[in-house]
This record gives sequence, C-alpha cells and structure tokens, in this order.
Amino acid sequence: MKRIFTFLSFLLLGNMQAQEQFTVYFDFDIDEANESSRDKLSKWISNNPNVNVNKIYGYTDSVGEAIYNTDLSERRAAYVYDRLKSAGIAVDSAGLNGFGETLATGKSKADRKVVLYYSAKIIVVADPAPVNNKPGTEFSQQVSTAAKGEKIRIPNLNFYNNSNIILPESQPVLEELLAIMRSKPLLKIDIQGHICCQVNEENAISRRRAEAVYNYLIKNGISSERLSFKSFGSSKPVYKLPEKTEAEKVANRRVEIEILEN
Repeated sequence: MKRIFTFLSFLLLGNMQAQEQFTVYFDFDIDEANESSRDKLSKWISNNPNVNVNKIYGYTDSVGEAIYNTDLSERRAAYVYDRLKSAGIAVDSAGLNGFGETLATGKSKADRKVVLYYSAKIIVVADPAPVNNKPGTEFSQQVSTAAKGEKIRIPNLNFYNNSNIILPESQPVLEELLAIMRSKPLLKIDIQGHICCQVNEENAISRRRAEAVYNYLIKNGISSERLSFKSFGSSKPVYKLPEKTEAEKVANRRVEIEILEN
C-alpha cells in the first residue's frame, strides 16, 4: 500500500508541475535561429538537461504567402527539435507544429519565433519489464531471408508533415531495424527515400528522411561502412502519379532498404 501511495504521489506531483516556456527567435525568412538566440538556446540546454519538452510550435510574421509561412514555421520548429534532440533533451514525445502567420501582429521580429513548452522530468524507478519472447515480426523475417539486391519497405515509418523528423510512434520500427543490424553483423544496406504526389520535390525531403534513418543507426553504434543512403524523389513510384487513392499515396511515400550484403 505504501508503494502505491508513493507512486500516486509522484503522479500528482507531475500533474501539479507548471508547464514553462522558452522562445527562440529568427531573422526574416530564415529557418535557423539568429546568433543571439542560438547562444541563448545553447545556454538553456546546458541549464536544463533533465526536462521533458511537450510542444515545439513555430511561427512567422505576416509577410508573404500564408502557405509559404506555414512551411517556414514548420522548418523553424524542426530546427529547434533537431538542436534539442542532438543535445540529448527528451523530445521524442513532443508535439511539433507550425502555425505560420496565424498569430502574427504584423512584420514584427517578435512574431518570427519558436516557442517550446517544457516541464521537469520526474524519474520513477519501476519494476523490470518482462522479457519479450515474441517471435520476430514480418519485417525482421523479410530482412533475414532477403537476397542481395532485394528492396524492403520499412513499415510504419512516418514523419511530421514536410519534415525529416520521425514521429514518436515510429520509434519501435527503428529499434527493430537497429536490432536486426546488431544481430546480423555482415548485413549492409542502402537506405532509400521516396515521395508521393508531386513530380518536383521540395526541400530534398526524401533524401533528408533517408538520412534521418541513417543517422539514427550511426548514433546507435552501427558502422558507417555498413550503411549508405540516397533519394529517388518521385522517380520510382509504386503507383503511377498522380495517385488515385490515399493508399496509393502512402505506398509511394516510403523509405526502403536495399540489401547490399546479407
């Protein structure tokens, strides 16, 4: 009973914590923070290593087209996310969004910003999780039996809109790919990005998404000699463009691995 009470106390304490904010500012039409804000962000990261970032929201001023400003605000939010992620700040569950000029008061510098919302991290020591003895998934089995030159789609790998930032719910398939690479030390793969819906690719998104998977594996100890990545844009669609259904769009918008050695 005492243990249950202690655990509930932790939960109540967590719920009572006030959510705090930190703002990063940007120069006009730029998706990287200006020098002053970069320094302040670095100092904030140093002073707050043990926080949970809950939301990262990007904004712009009212200059320009609304569609462009939404894209710019998303790229600003992605920039801050990447800085926090690379510094080891807990952002995997953060809500990432770009609101463009929706809150702009005009051409003010104060509107060109990213606001991150965060709270202190509470560490609760839990009982060890039971060992997972479930058989390998279909993806693992496909990779294990694949021949050289075969291409396999990474399932359930999704990204924030117009971004190379992987959604938190896609973490399990990344961990599975990592486990496969660790269990098969001779396996070499080429990671290949594809897009849907448009002939002319914007922001090199397919390459950046393939590179995101590459970087994840590198950061977790997989040798770069076993990995490469490239992008094909929309040049190798599963279904002919323009796609007729949402399912066809999903099939074309993918990251695959090609088996180089197995």
